[in-house]
Amino acid sequence: MTELVHELLERSARRAPQAEALRLGTRRQTYRELWDAAQGFARGVLALGAQRLDRIGIYLPKRFETVAAMFGSTIAGCVYVPINPLLKAPQVRHILRDCGIRILVTGVERARDLFADDESDPDALRWVVCVDGQLSLPATHTAQVAGWDSLPGELRGPHRVIDADMAAILYTSGSTGKPKGVVLSHRNIVTGAASVSQYLENTADDRLLAVLPLSFDYGMSQLTTAFRVGASVTLMDYLLPRDILTIAVRDGITGLAGVPPLWAQLVDLDWPDEIAAHLRYITNSGGAMPTATLRKLRARLPRTQVFLMYGLTEAFRSTFLPPSELDRRPDSIGKAIPNADILVINAAGKPCAPREPGELVHRGSLVALGYWNDVEKTAERFRSAPSKPDGIVTEELAVWSGDTVMMDEEGFLYFIGRRDEMIKTSGYRVSPTELEEVIYATGLVSDAVAIGVPHSALGQAIVIVASPARDGHGDEDNTTAKLLDRCRSALPAFMVPACIEWRDSLPRNANGKFDRKLLSTEFANLFATAGGS
Repeated sequence: MTELVHELLERSARRAPQAEALRLGTRRQTYRELWDAAQGFARGVLALGAQRLDRIGIYLPKRFETVAAMFGSTIAGCVYVPINPLLKAPQVRHILRDCGIRILVTGVERARDLFADDESDPDALRWVVCVDGQLSLPATHTAQVAGWDSLPGELRGPHRVIDADMAAILYTSGSTGKPKGVVLSHRNIVTGAASVSQYLENTADDRLLAVLPLSFDYGMSQLTTAFRVGASVTLMDYLLPRDILTIAVRDGITGLAGVPPLWAQLVDLDWPDEIAAHLRYITNSGGAMPTATLRKLRARLPRTQVFLMYGLTEAFRSTFLPPSELDRRPDSIGKAIPNADILVINAAGKPCAPREPGELVHRGSLVALGYWNDVEKTAERFRSAPSKPDGIVTEELAVWSGDTVMMDEEGFLYFIGRRDEMIKTSGYRVSPTELEEVIYATGLVSDAVAIGVPHSALGQAIVIVASPARDGHGDEDNTTAKLLDRCRSALPAFMVPACIEWRDSLPRNANGKFDRKLLSTEFANLFATAGGS
């Protein structure tokens, strides 16, 4: 039985040491080679003085060393903190200081940018391990430097940990305030790998394409689910959406995970016939996939199973919709994944009746350990489960998601919106997701985000920020008029947008999701006139 994160890798290395674990460009790495590299990193950081549960930051693009450092950290009895390589120096320094990174694994150029002369070292940082060359830090810095290939390798036993101990800290995208570190235990990560690989029916024959950041729980899951069954993972930091299709053909990809903005980019490309021949499934999480996008994807990939999923970093993954249900309920996020219990709770703290909107609450072994060093925010999100059997005197913590959903009579769930993103206009609460569905269905946009903007008369006015359809014709004013006309015919008056703003592209956060917070800030004063209109 696998209990610790690195045992996912170890067991596959023992079962099939020569099987391919990773691909990167034309390079290949077997399970034995990856396991040896992870063990070597563990020995190295222990020789550098790493203590039990020390945090090890990994600030790299997708490389073999990135994966070895993640799993090597847990071998040593430490905690890995993957840092999105798209983040800039100020954001990275916040993470280094916030969770007390003791050892940082990075590249030379990234380290030079991080440790500029006028920036002091984070208090806890002791070592910088460079994977791609020699580095000399300015004399004002106290951290020491080691090379990946020259890490000491003295034999020393790893620190003892159990499945309840923390294994990783994943920093959320920070849609409100600075990013928060979600603390995941070995049990969280291993349970998630078992659950997801079960309903996706992963086997050693699968080849997964890791497009999403490994600092994103959904991206990290591509590694853990694959390693649990001995599958192969192609590592990719793409520049253009078409690159994804090129790699999918080259490597015979059988499983591809994406977020809605990525699917919106991919769906209008010309998909080579070879992809449909071997792409067994695709998955969506990180937001609702617009029905129009789903319809196009299914038309392009008639033999590919589509799994619509819902998850949050604080509980990894919560629900999935079996592909067999897509025709009947394409707008559903499904039911609870294996080994999770999903409840819909109303404002009185009671289970909702069928089709009554309420808050999604997740209980079970996927519930994270809380936010790193943040008592207040942890208390807001991690609270007592709504009910427990008589006789149990201890409290069970559940994740109260802040997301509004409803459950139908058959137990299938439907996403309505995030509580902190709901638009409050003319006395009504409006779901951005519902609005965006209508906008996408017109075929006039390629991307769209609905936001609420302060308005003196309405409370909030609805603004749509959109990119025109890639095959669109006509001028901007004409397209706006058409879009508003479609909205008026499909929506009640209070849901019709007050304004449509066109952009060539919409901003995305480090995990590839649309940056709603940035757009809300940008348009906050749009109606700041004397009359509020």
